[in-house]
Amino acid sequence: MKIHRKYMLRCLQIAKNGLGTTAPNPMVGCVIVYDSKIIGEGFTSPYGGPHAEVNAVNSVKNKALLSESTLYVTLEPCSHYGKTPPCADMIIKHQIPKVVIGLLDPHEKVAGKGISKLKDAGVEVSFQIMENECREHHKRFLTFQEKRRPYIILKWAQTSDGFIAPLKDKRDDEPKPYWITNKFSRQLVHQWRSQEQSILVGTKTALEDNPKLDVRQWHGKNPIRVVLDRQLKLGKKSNLLDGTIPTIVFTEQIVEENTSENVSYQRIDFNENLAEQICEILFRNNINSVLIEGGAQTLKCFIDANLWDEAHIFIGNTTFKEGVKAPFISGRLVETRNIAGDQLKTYHND
Repeated sequence: MKIHRKYMLRCLQIAKNGLGTTAPNPMVGCVIVYDSKIIGEGFTSPYGGPHAEVNAVNSVKNKALLSESTLYVTLEPCSHYGKTPPCADMIIKHQIPKVVIGLLDPHEKVAGKGISKLKDAGVEVSFQIMENECREHHKRFLTFQEKRRPYIILKWAQTSDGFIAPLKDKRDDEPKPYWITNKFSRQLVHQWRSQEQSILVGTKTALEDNPKLDVRQWHGKNPIRVVLDRQLKLGKKSNLLDGTIPTIVFTEQIVEENTSENVSYQRIDFNENLAEQICEILFRNNINSVLIEGGAQTLKCFIDANLWDEAHIFIGNTTFKEGVKAPFISGRLVETRNIAGDQLKTYHND
């Protein structure tokens, strides 16, 4: 088992290279071992491209060694045709005799069928190796498949005296950015944005901050933007409606036609289970993770519905003395970090 852990750890390590690019597919890692040496490895390509197992096999220089090798993979090989052929068939084709799997795939089109196909072909299969670590790694994909909703991450910054924003009067008197955190914390948020499939803000945040919600301070893919706009208050000057990034607008108004091919409108009832409706529509749109950046009312909506998986809370050295109170959240504190003077607390919702 120790030797299995060694190679599965490598699978998990390289799998992270797919973070932010593979969704809605899982970010899988795979290594191929011959005579106690790794002869091939691969991770899931950006969505629509080859899976980890295919990339690992393709990286092996001497394909003759495959028939005497062991393939390690974080998630059960697929057994169905999607955008690519089944990985289980490819493994059988190359006569790989042993396969070690971290986690069973809960997807209804796989769910044990990949393992059955391999076993029926005479492949020796071991599974549930480092299962807990693989579950943590595949948390977005698993939440989407098992709970039928996106993985939800809450994020906000609050002052040392507990405020998330200044009073509106102060904003009106002194219209300027009211930064709570330093530039390093803000850059980290842009990195997080590049890792998630979508990002969501409420109407007030969209109006007062006119955010772009992109990854301009980091390298990576911009997330799908999601904004709540109950009364369609956002005007043509809103960065969120500029059509540069796919954007979903939740509203209760009837919209005859989209203003841009990159902006779509979804009608929902703002008086009933708002967070649940949002999750349901994001699920239908095949969006498996969402980073919720505010404001306070939007965050509270998801907290009150107990629809969140993890929360990142920055505490800056700034003080407002009065303003919009930061949300209250109860969860398991898993990490406290110092970001150049800012404090970052991470909670999990167990």
